[in-house]
Amino acid sequence: MSTPVIIILILAAAALFGLGGFFFGQEHRKRTAEAAIGSANQEATRIINQALTTAEQKKKEAVLEAKDEIHKQRTETERDLRERRSEVQRQERRIIQKEESLDKKISSLEKKEEALNRKTKETEAAAAEVESLKKSQFEMLEKISGLTEAQARDYLLAQLDEKLEHEKAAHIMNYREQYKADADELARSIVTTAIQRCAAERTTEATVSVISLPNDEMKGRIIGREGRNIRAIETVTGVDLIIDDTPETITVSCFDPVRREVARLTVERLIQDGRIHPARIEETFEKAKREVASVIKQTGERAVLDAGVTGIHPELVKLLGRLRYRTSFGQNVLDHSLEVCYIAGLLASEIGADVKQAKRAGLLHDIGKALDHEYEGSHVQLGVEAAKKYRESEAIVHAIAAHHGDIEAKTTAAYLVQAADAISAARPGARRENIENYIKRLEKLEEIANSFDGVDQSFAIQAGREIRILVKPEKVNDDQMAIIAHEVAQKVEDEMEYPGQIKIHVVRESRVLDYAK
Repeated sequence: MSTPVIIILILAAAALFGLGGFFFGQEHRKRTAEAAIGSANQEATRIINQALTTAEQKKKEAVLEAKDEIHKQRTETERDLRERRSEVQRQERRIIQKEESLDKKISSLEKKEEALNRKTKETEAAAAEVESLKKSQFEMLEKISGLTEAQARDYLLAQLDEKLEHEKAAHIMNYREQYKADADELARSIVTTAIQRCAAERTTEATVSVISLPNDEMKGRIIGREGRNIRAIETVTGVDLIIDDTPETITVSCFDPVRREVARLTVERLIQDGRIHPARIEETFEKAKREVASVIKQTGERAVLDAGVTGIHPELVKLLGRLRYRTSFGQNVLDHSLEVCYIAGLLASEIGADVKQAKRAGLLHDIGKALDHEYEGSHVQLGVEAAKKYRESEAIVHAIAAHHGDIEAKTTAAYLVQAADAISAARPGARRENIENYIKRLEKLEEIANSFDGVDQSFAIQAGREIRILVKPEKVNDDQMAIIAHEVAQKVEDEMEYPGQIKIHVVRESRVLDYAK
């Protein structure tokens, strides 16, 4: 046989063996799988049987436990029911007892109501009897007194008015004494402390300046040929030169103190230089003007430094310096402003107020007097405008506006400036008073006192510090005296301006005359 045939036969044999092995393997695996399945079914049957047995046991145990729990709950429920039934029975017994108690109370109230109705009827009968008796008594009283009911009522009201008037006067006196005992002592202590800590000298300033001359020959040189020099001086400086028979003295007169000071310096410089002619007068005047402006600035700065006030606008500082050359009733305005500043600050420290604000307001309160010769309006209005212009606070502006009572003071600083201003102005010798104004003030004081009904005469004494009022004894009783004194004081405060305080002294005098014959 040839080799290819052998190979084919071999391959065919291998194929047959392969197929046979495949089928044999498949059969073997099938038998093995069936055997495994049979074993698994047996195991599953065993597990299921075992599970059913266990479940049956668990079921029996659960049933037993459930029966035990039901029995336990039934027992507890029965016990709760017994307790609730017992509680209900107790509540029923309590309600029955309350009902019985309420029945007894209702019965008692009914008896009391019957007694009350009976008493009400008796009271109404008694009231009717009283009204009848009252009416008969009124009729009897009218016959006895000779007065009708209306007249008797008017008489009783008059008596009541008199009694109330007496009580009113007594209250006024009591309150006044109590107020004076407390307030006066405290105020006196505070004001005295402030004044003692701020003692100031007093000098009277005038509207003229006196210049001493080395000799009387200098008067002729000042006058000049045909009055040329004196006219030039008066024209340039705006003052009046008074040259009279007083030896070695000439007088510079001008209402504006700054202008008068510039003229005084100008004349003194001319006298020292000895060259007096119109051109030299103008040159010397300009130098004196610059010198006074420098002095004004330095004076204002020194015043601010002395007062301990900071942050004031430079223009206000200059205005303060100008106050050195202003006077009010003979009192230097800058000295007065500094004194008000110190006193206001001391008062503020005594009562626990803002010391810096009080001092600032006191220093600037009369700043308008530095402008009142050049502008229209009162010094208060000008001071308010200047303070607003140079950005002072509302509190300072209000204190300036209210320091003379033109508007009502609403801040502590305003009240303190008012008080300090009055203290500074009221010091003995602080100001001189025009005799005409003084007389008018006394007349006004007596006029106010005489305007009250029942006043017989009044006399202003103690330089207007006291008003003595004589009342008519037949019209004014002792109780009404206190009321008249209080009302006069109120009217004086409302209608007059005065430094310090005025004592109101009311006198009632009764005199009886008889003759032995």
